[in-house]
Amino acid sequence: MKRIIIMLICIMAGFKAFSQPQPANQTFNFTIADCVNYAYEHQNSVVNANLDVKSAEYRVKETIGIGLPQINGSATFTDYLKIPTTLIPGEFFGAPGTFIPVKFGVNYNSALALNASQILFSGSYLVGLKASKTYKELSARNYIRSKIDVNVNVTKAYYQVLVSNEQIRLLDANINQLKQQLDQTTAQNKQGFVEKIDVDRITVQYNNLVTTRENTLRLLALNYQLLKFQMGMPIEYNLILVDKLADVNLDNNVAAFTTDTAFYHNRIEFGLQETQRNLYALDVKNRISQYYPSLTANGNVSSSYQNNSFGQLYNSYFPSSYIGLTLNVPIFSGFQRLNQIKQAKITYLKSQNDLNELKNSLNLQANQASVTYINGLKTLNNQKESRTLAEEVLRVSKIKYQQGVGSSIEVTQAQTALEDADNQYIQGLYDALVSKVDLDRAYGRIK
Repeated sequence: MKRIIIMLICIMAGFKAFSQPQPANQTFNFTIADCVNYAYEHQNSVVNANLDVKSAEYRVKETIGIGLPQINGSATFTDYLKIPTTLIPGEFFGAPGTFIPVKFGVNYNSALALNASQILFSGSYLVGLKASKTYKELSARNYIRSKIDVNVNVTKAYYQVLVSNEQIRLLDANINQLKQQLDQTTAQNKQGFVEKIDVDRITVQYNNLVTTRENTLRLLALNYQLLKFQMGMPIEYNLILVDKLADVNLDNNVAAFTTDTAFYHNRIEFGLQETQRNLYALDVKNRISQYYPSLTANGNVSSSYQNNSFGQLYNSYFPSSYIGLTLNVPIFSGFQRLNQIKQAKITYLKSQNDLNELKNSLNLQANQASVTYINGLKTLNNQKESRTLAEEVLRVSKIKYQQGVGSSIEVTQAQTALEDADNQYIQGLYDALVSKVDLDRAYGRIK
């Protein structure tokens, strides 16, 4: 009794622990690599692609099983409510020209049998083994492509968050210096040194910057959610980014990419197309193999039981068995096989043409990615310089205004120019980061 009580307590404790909700606000401190690895394990497309690989493995085993011995058992039972009647010619009984009805058989019949067969030779089976392994390879390549797609999407989303944080940092800097200017101008207006319109101009700019910062904060929260979505992470989890913009290497030298003329072999798309072409080639071989004869061994062991009494049906039995070979030789199929082979060869030729076109397309993509990346770096460097100049112009405009040799309009225009330079810098920064990811993908550097 004590054991039963202890078991019940353990079971109830297990149910209670199982029913307890998982923590909803888990916190993760992730680098880009951590985010990508997390996505490999949780992103739906990658998980499903991995399941396809496992399914392909079972399909290979299924195909192998066709060539293993096939054994089947059978059992039958028959109750003749009325025993079949057979007409026997009357000549056997001295009554020519008539038929004598005779009932043959017993009321109850039963049979137990065991059948076995084994493929000894089949061209289609041998080709099917190769095709199943190639199909498994195709699934594995699809899995890799899913991981690359997720890697690209997660990395871009990560960069978007970093850029948004940088934008907020610049906005905070502008808001702080504009707030100081607003306080100074307001004090000067109270003392009668500047007009009210000067205060109003700076106030408008300050309010606009504050509103822009609030909007950017909302977009930042959305960018975090997008990143978690790309990772397959629940939206309610907390995610803290460890990497900084300074950790991203934007290299101006792309010669290491462009000198590799066989880079397209590193592209998963090219490997997928090659594998698909190989499947079409195997299909041609399979069509040709249907001209070959096939040989199968088979055997049977059975026992039959017959009796007019159900209780004594299995008291005696009548065994039988055999072994044999079955040779199937294709002779003529109305030219169906011939036309099927021609169709399969055309499909193979089309896949070869598609592969050549894909090669040219990948080369074009790589060249476009190189140009876009170089242009992005040039634009980013130019925006950095423009922003530095805008800051200097604003600094000089403030000094001139404070010394009475400049106008408030000049300061306002310089402030607006700096804000525009900041926006262009942020856009250039994001474009450069994204073009770097696209360049790595175009040259097959994302593994």
